[in-house]
Order: sequence, then structure tokens, then C-alpha cells
Amino acid sequence: MTIAVGQQAPDFELEASGGQRVKLSDYRGKHVVLYFYPKDMTPTCTTQACDFRDRSADYADAGAVILGISTDPASRHDKFIAKHELPFLLLADEDHQVAEQYDVWKLKKMYGKEYMGIERSTFVIDKDGVLVKEWRKVRIKNHIDEVLAFVREEL
Repeated sequence: MTIAVGQQAPDFELEASGGQRVKLSDYRGKHVVLYFYPKDMTPTCTTQACDFRDRSADYADAGAVILGISTDPASRHDKFIAKHELPFLLLADEDHQVAEQYDVWKLKKMYGKEYMGIERSTFVIDKDGVLVKEWRKVRIKNHIDEVLAFVREEL
């Protein structure tokens, strides 16, 4: 099953930074900005995380929670959070089951090699757990502001 706008977002439970377990349904009653990214500590993923960090207060004011997901283990997320002072949780989807549910686990190519990995994507889930907006194949420039504008204007 893959997710589509207008449908209930599939619930999941993953290990989060700090050793806690988090369910998407824990955030019912709040808007959730769920972003999938390929790997901690890489240049583009760091830029994306820091952009979300820098606007996190604006997201909170708009009633939204930010959650990041990659296939990195929670221990690596802890280092990434500490290094960049990220004020939101990062979730470890090591077996990529959640990435598959959201149809972001894709065949990728780099330098002539093919491999499976996360396609950078962002989803907005409303207070009732319904997917209301998605961005796939995300380019970082202005993306965080575009998502924030959607949260402020549409929700």
C-alpha cells in the first residue's frame, strides 16, 4: 500500500533520537511535517535539517511538529542532532518499511551505480491524521519556506 493525498496516513512506530519510541498517532491533534531524507551528516541533508531547525519556532507557532526519517540508526541521529542542535526528533527506519509505505524507497543512481535509498520527500499530515500535501523529489532551496507557507495558509 502506498499513501495518497486525502487518505489516512499509515501509522507507524519507530525508534527516535534519545532512545524513545514514537508513533505517528502520538501526534493526533497536531499537524505533522514528516520529512524523509537519505543520510545524516551529508551536505544536503545537513542543510535541510538546519533549515528546518532555523524555522522550527515558526512551525511550532503554526501548530506543526517536525519529524525527520532516514534509515540511519537512532545512535547516528543522536550525533547529528547534537552536532547541529536540532530541536526535533529524527526517527530510525533501518529496515525502510515506513519509507516503503510512503513510497520514498526508490532505485537511485550515482556515478553509474544503482542502489536503493530514500528519495527526499516531505509530507504534511493534518490533526486528524490525513495526508493533505506531499512534495516528492525535493530540492532544498526554498523548500522549508514553501512547506511553512502551506501549513500557515491551508491548515
